[in-house]
Amino acid sequence: MTSPTPPQANVPPALGWLLAVPALLGALITLVLPTAQTIWLSFQSGGVLRESAYVGMANYSELLGGGDFWRALGFTLSLTVIPLLVAVVVGPLLALALDRAGTWPRRAGRVVLSLAVVAFSPVAVAGAWLRGAMPHASGLVTLAEGLREPATAPGTFRLIVAAATFGVVCALAVIAFLPALRGGTPGPATLVVAVLVALSVVAVGLQTFSFGLVLTRGGPQRATETLAGLQYDYAFRLAEFGPGASVAALTGVILGVLGIVATVVAVAARLRITLTPRTTSQEETGTPYPQGTGTSHPYGTGIPHPQGTGIPHPQGTGIPHPQGAGAPQPHGTGAPASQETGTPVPVPEKTDTPAPAPPASAGMAVAGVVALVLVVAIALVLTWPWMDGVLASPATPAGTLTAQINTWVPAVAGAVVSVGVAYLAALGIGGLRPLGRASEWLLLLFAPWLFVGPGPLAVANWQNVHNLGLIDSFPALIPPLLISVPALLVLTLLCKGLAERAGGDFFGGVLLPSLPMAGILAGAVALMNAHDLLWPMLVVQKPDLFTTPVAQVNQLAGYTATTPDVGAATPLAVVAVVLAALAAAQLLYLDRLAIRTNSSHVRTPPA
Repeated sequence: MTSPTPPQANVPPALGWLLAVPALLGALITLVLPTAQTIWLSFQSGGVLRESAYVGMANYSELLGGGDFWRALGFTLSLTVIPLLVAVVVGPLLALALDRAGTWPRRAGRVVLSLAVVAFSPVAVAGAWLRGAMPHASGLVTLAEGLREPATAPGTFRLIVAAATFGVVCALAVIAFLPALRGGTPGPATLVVAVLVALSVVAVGLQTFSFGLVLTRGGPQRATETLAGLQYDYAFRLAEFGPGASVAALTGVILGVLGIVATVVAVAARLRITLTPRTTSQEETGTPYPQGTGTSHPYGTGIPHPQGTGIPHPQGTGIPHPQGAGAPQPHGTGAPASQETGTPVPVPEKTDTPAPAPPASAGMAVAGVVALVLVVAIALVLTWPWMDGVLASPATPAGTLTAQINTWVPAVAGAVVSVGVAYLAALGIGGLRPLGRASEWLLLLFAPWLFVGPGPLAVANWQNVHNLGLIDSFPALIPPLLISVPALLVLTLLCKGLAERAGGDFFGGVLLPSLPMAGILAGAVALMNAHDLLWPMLVVQKPDLFTTPVAQVNQLAGYTATTPDVGAATPLAVVAVVLAALAAAQLLYLDRLAIRTNSSHVRTPPA
């Protein structure tokens, strides 16, 4: 008896190239060309106020020979130290505790931590800390008084950033590490995920802008100036595109190296994301494995024998024969019943059948709950300035319906386009695999922009929008990216893992199971777009076109209210809808993900 021939793919692999075309065009138009334009501008002098002239390497010589760039680089990197420790130490430890605690502690942890992701807005959080500099302030928020002096401002700034980002960094780290721990052989997968998470934290930290602009504007005496702030000062405050583009180009080089390293690590480790089936296991019900029924216990072999198939167990296992088989099996002999008749018995081939997770003990469940409560308690204390600010927020233009429309409509439109284009390419590269096992190396074409946000390309993109006459228009608020490279990486790894199990069924085995992830990533990109400050602040000056973050910054700069309106960025209706959607995604989809490397076997998470 031979194993059945797997069905052939019902979609030609050549279609993979066609699906990748929109991503290649989007990357060329909104990534490659603006990058080349930024590099060309870095060789120029002048800007908006005076005519540009070619000056060669003069901008770089002045920038690298002075102290401003190196001071900004060192300070910006220092902001990533504590968040990095939270991401690679606290995050995986909490993920491990929740994973070993069992189904409901793990799911409760996912939902509770989701609130930190939904409610996080850099401008709102930074604005809340400014309340510490106001009269009659008390509590943790008074830490902000240290921002007034050059000697204490850098350390205070680092502590505020660490406190403000603790909850969201921890939540995102847990979301990343839990699938790695569900992968059956968690060591290699967890290590790879840790490298990717660390690179991501550093890359995001290098582009810090909102906290610097809101808290200190780079002062006092440029003691807290970040790389993004230095670029903004040169290009838009001083209207010198050349030096500003030089800072952007140098920042882009660092981010490009980080992106290439991350992509090579993921591809070389043969990282893939799989979707485990919904199962009802003993971990959920607490029911002991039945004795005498012929169903094999999962520990030891890891492969449950199918009941009622009539296929005897392999020789030498000593496992009772399943009920309903064609012939009784002698107890204790370990020999298949068919040996009595001389009929050859096929030995089941080794498969990648998921093995059930071990049931959680009471001690593990308690440890997981305690770890979750401890982390949530710390997060609540550290985010109390924001929560207290929300309760005291006055009604301002930042919270009007017009500001919300300006914020969310362009953000969602940009997310749908950028993630949609990335999804098509992921289906082609990861699902149809036009280059076979080497297909994911095509991601290297996009790797230099894996971690690049709006900042490094802002000078070139602003010039393009200005030349098109779109400044101070609603379309200008749409983020100028046609492809989300992080979404492309995640979706490609998912489609790759699904294709390996699809048996040639592209539509039912790859397309449909990956659609929810595309929707989740579109929602995540929409949140980031909505809370971005830099791009909308550059392209609109009319108050009726202000997004919520821009309106909040305008309010803080003009001192038009006694307290900052920190609640405008996270209105209750938006928080409720997004939290409900994210909680559903965590429970119904994200909890079933497993990250694998090389030949590790997937462990089935409880449904």
